Amino acid sequence: MDIKNGSSSTSGFILLGLSSNPQLQKPLFAIFFNMYLVTVVGNVLIILVIYSNSRLHTPMYFFLSNLSFMDICFTTVVVPKMLVDLLSETKSISYVGCLVQMYFFMAFGNTDSYLLASMAIDRLTAICNPFHYDVVMNLRRCFLMLLGSCTISHVHSLLRVLLMSRLSFCASHTIKHFFCDTQPVLKLSCSDTSSSQIVVMTETLAVIVTPFLCILFSYLQIIITVLRIPSVAGKWKAFSTCGSHLTVVILFYGSVIYVYFRPLSMYSVVKDRVATVMYTVVTPMLNPFIYSLRNKDMKNSLRKLRDRIPDMERRNQTSIYEFLLMGLSEQPEQQPLLFGLFLGMYLVTVLGNLLIILAISSDVHLHTPMYIFLANLSFSDIGFISTIIPKMLGNIGSGNKLISYGECLTQLYFFGLFADLDNFLLAVMAFDRYVAISHPLHYAMTMNSQCCVLLVAGSWVVTIFHALVHTLLVTRLSFCGPNIIPHFFCDLVPLLKLACSSTYVNSLMLIFVAGILLIGPFVCILTSYFYIALAILRIDSPKGKQKAFSNCTSHLSMVSLFYSTAIGVYLCPPSSTSGGKNRVFSVMYTVVTPMLNPFIYSLRNRDMKGALGKLLRRKTL
Repeated sequence: MDIKNGSSSTSGFILLGLSSNPQLQKPLFAIFFNMYLVTVVGNVLIILVIYSNSRLHTPMYFFLSNLSFMDICFTTVVVPKMLVDLLSETKSISYVGCLVQMYFFMAFGNTDSYLLASMAIDRLTAICNPFHYDVVMNLRRCFLMLLGSCTISHVHSLLRVLLMSRLSFCASHTIKHFFCDTQPVLKLSCSDTSSSQIVVMTETLAVIVTPFLCILFSYLQIIITVLRIPSVAGKWKAFSTCGSHLTVVILFYGSVIYVYFRPLSMYSVVKDRVATVMYTVVTPMLNPFIYSLRNKDMKNSLRKLRDRIPDMERRNQTSIYEFLLMGLSEQPEQQPLLFGLFLGMYLVTVLGNLLIILAISSDVHLHTPMYIFLANLSFSDIGFISTIIPKMLGNIGSGNKLISYGECLTQLYFFGLFADLDNFLLAVMAFDRYVAISHPLHYAMTMNSQCCVLLVAGSWVVTIFHALVHTLLVTRLSFCGPNIIPHFFCDLVPLLKLACSSTYVNSLMLIFVAGILLIGPFVCILTSYFYIALAILRIDSPKGKQKAFSNCTSHLSMVSLFYSTAIGVYLCPPSSTSGGKNRVFSVMYTVVTPMLNPFIYSLRNRDMKGALGKLLRRKTL
C-alpha cells in the first residue's frame, strides 16, 4: 500500500511535534518523559494493588484495573515516538507506521471511552439497585462488557484506518501534530475528503457519543436516586463513590469532544495540540492520583502493598519457596538417554540458529526484511530453548530436581517472553510474504527499514509486557500444598494447579489475554495466506504459481509445527489439561521446532544455502 502523489509516491510523513523551536525540544523531552514515567508507574501500581488485595476484587475495581492497563497502552502509542522525535532532527514517520499508530491510538482511546461507560453502569447499579448489585454485575457480565468494549473499539479503528488508506496525498506531507491523528492527516489529502469526513463524523458519533450518552443517563438516574435519600450524610456518601469517575469523565470527554466533534474547517493546530495533550497524556497520568487520593480502599491497599514489600519472603509461614520438577520421566535408567538426547538437540539448535544469524549478517544480499525477521526468529529460538533445556539437563545430571521460587518465576517470565516473541515474529513474516507476493511493486516501499524496525520492536514490547503481567499475577498466589510440578519446566498451567489460593483471575487472564495474543497473530497469518492464495491463483503459468508458493513453504512448515501444539496447550482451561499430553506438546514447540528452524529455512532456500556455503568456506580458509 502506498501514498499516491500524482504520478509519484511518498513513503511517509513529517511530524511537526509540539513546537518547532529548537530551544524547547530538551525541556519538552524532560517534561513528557517524566509524565510518561509517572503514568506507567502510577497505573501499574493501581493494577498491582487491585490484584494483590482480594477485597478489591469487585466489578468497580475490575474495570478500574483494565482502565489503567488501557491508559498505559494509550499513552505508549503516542509518547515514546514523540520523545524520539524531540531528540532527533528527522521527525519522519512511515506511511505504515502512521496507520499503525492511528489504529492503536483509536483502539485504546475508544476502549477507554467504553470502560468509562461500563464504570458508570456499575455505579448506577450500586446506587440505584444495591440489593441486585451482585446478581446484575456478576463476573461473567463484567467480562462480557470488557470483551465487547475491546471488540467494538478495534473494529471501529480498523474501519477508520481502511478509510484513510484509500486517500491520496499529493501536496505537503507535513502533519501539524505530534502524532498521526485523523483530522491533521485528512487536511493533507488532495483527494475529496467529504465522504471520509461524513463517515468519520457519523461513525465517531455512534462509537464515542453512545458511551457518553450512557454515562449521562447513568448519572441522571444516580442524581434522582441520591436526591430521594433523606439524610445529608447519606446523600454525600452515595455521591462520593462517583466523584473520582466523574472527574476522569470530565477530563477525558471535555478534550475529546472539542477535538473531534466539529467540522474540519474549524480545525485549529495549536488548540488541538493542547486539547490532545490533555486526553492522551494528562488524563492517563492523573487517573491513578484521582482514584487513589479520593478513595479510602485504594489508599489502604497502597499502604498494605508498601508494607508487604520489605517482608515478602516471610509473609506466609506456610508458603513454598521450592518446587520439584518431575521432568519427562521418573525412570532412573532413562535419565542418561534423555540427557544425551536433549544435550544433542540443544547443541544442534544453538549452533544451527547461530549459523543462520551469522550467514544473514555476513551476506549483504540477505539484508532484506524476510531475512531480518528470520535472524530475529533464530535469536528468539536460542533464548527460548536456553530458558528450559540447561536447567533440565542440570536436573537430570545432578539428580536434584528442585527449583527455587525465584528461579521458577524467572523461567516462567522468559519462557512467556520468547514464546510470544516467536508467535509475533511468525505473524510478521507472514505479513512480509503477503506484501512480497500480493504487492511486489510496493514491497520496497512498504517493508522499508523503519517499518521492519517498528514491527520487531513492537513485537518485543508487547511480549515483554504480556510476560510481565502473567508473572506478576503468579506472585500474588499462595503455594501451601504439594510442591511437585508434573512438567520439565515452570510452565503457567501446571503452576496454577499447585496454588492453594484462588486462581480465577489468572485463569481468566490466561484465556483472555493469552488467547488474544496467540489467536491475534494466528488470525493475521491465516488472513495473509488467504490473500496470498488468491494472488497465486491469479498467476497464469504453473511455474509462476510454484515459484510464488515456494517462497512460503518454509514459513508454513514452521507455523504448522508451532501452532498445532501451542494452541492445544494454552487455549483450554487448566482444569481440562493433561500433564502427559502437555509434556509431549511442550517438547514439540520448545525443543523440536527451534531445532528444525535452521534446517527448514536452509535446506529449502537457495539463498541461505549459498550464504551458509560462503560462510563455511570463509571459516575454512
